[in-house]
Amino acid sequence: MKISGAHQDSFIATPDPAIVCVLLYGPDQGLVGERARKLSAAVVDSPDDPFRVVEMTGANLKADPARLLDEAQAMAFGGGRRLLKLRDVGDAVSKTLREFLQVATAADALLVVEAAELGPRSSLRKLCESEKNAASIACYSDDTGSLARVIGETLSAHNLRPSRDAMAYLADSLGSDRSVTRGELEKLALYMGGPGTVELDDAKAAIGDSAATALDNISLSAGSGDRAGLDKALTRAFGEGSHPVQILRAVARHFLRLHLAAGLVTGGKNPDQAMKSLKPPVMFMQADRFRAQLQRWRPANLSQALDILSEAEMDCKTTGMPVEAVCSRALMRIAQAARR
Repeated sequence: MKISGAHQDSFIATPDPAIVCVLLYGPDQGLVGERARKLSAAVVDSPDDPFRVVEMTGANLKADPARLLDEAQAMAFGGGRRLLKLRDVGDAVSKTLREFLQVATAADALLVVEAAELGPRSSLRKLCESEKNAASIACYSDDTGSLARVIGETLSAHNLRPSRDAMAYLADSLGSDRSVTRGELEKLALYMGGPGTVELDDAKAAIGDSAATALDNISLSAGSGDRAGLDKALTRAFGEGSHPVQILRAVARHFLRLHLAAGLVTGGKNPDQAMKSLKPPVMFMQADRFRAQLQRWRPANLSQALDILSEAEMDCKTTGMPVEAVCSRALMRIAQAARR
């Protein structure tokens, strides 16, 4: 079933117990991740529970298509409903997911699927919209109303209230990605140090240039093969408190957009038409670098870069290795590949 915008938040808070699979997709991958975490909390107490939580990627299923069904039918040690998380997927998993929906029961597991933008013709999107035991939720960048709610709710949790001017500034500076918005507001709350009113000068001092700009610089540097620029941007981002997983996901979003644009070019559009077709379109100040990367990267190489990013995120979560080193090494590999 397709969950409309008016009902999305209530569904996320209290998922329909008959649903065995929820597809989260769209250009705002920060919102995709936030909603995935909320759905996870409805199933398990801890997202790190090794007996009830399983994380997979599209690459995992490509290597072992039977794994999803095996995990769906496995019993959790100690009982309880299992949470299956599937990331970095596209239409290639539609057949496997259809088989899953035919045998999975809501009492055993909930599958949460995270994907990038999927067009109306997407077989994965159509499947989850048409099956009674699946749900599809689109995740688009915050509009004026939803952004104001996010700002108000996040600051209110810290007993803070923005002045009118501060709210206007925050609304202009944030909103392209939910995770970046949340992170910047948490940084503002830390800057304030306690309850009170956030004035315009406070907002400017704490946020300044949005963290989204720093993440864009990292993504564009990696895709261009600019290793010196990438190293500088990473050093700044780490110093400002950006988490390596947040950085890896931002770069993955960039490469997913490149991959989608490359597909449009293969389908007959010129690079400029492809860039304008993306949601949201490529910003004017980034257009030249994005166009150059679109001409530099072949679809197969973009898929390899996405695999590197997915593996790096998994390593950050599971290996115990220094996460900044894992992130830096993965991005430098991609930058090196861009120079070939």
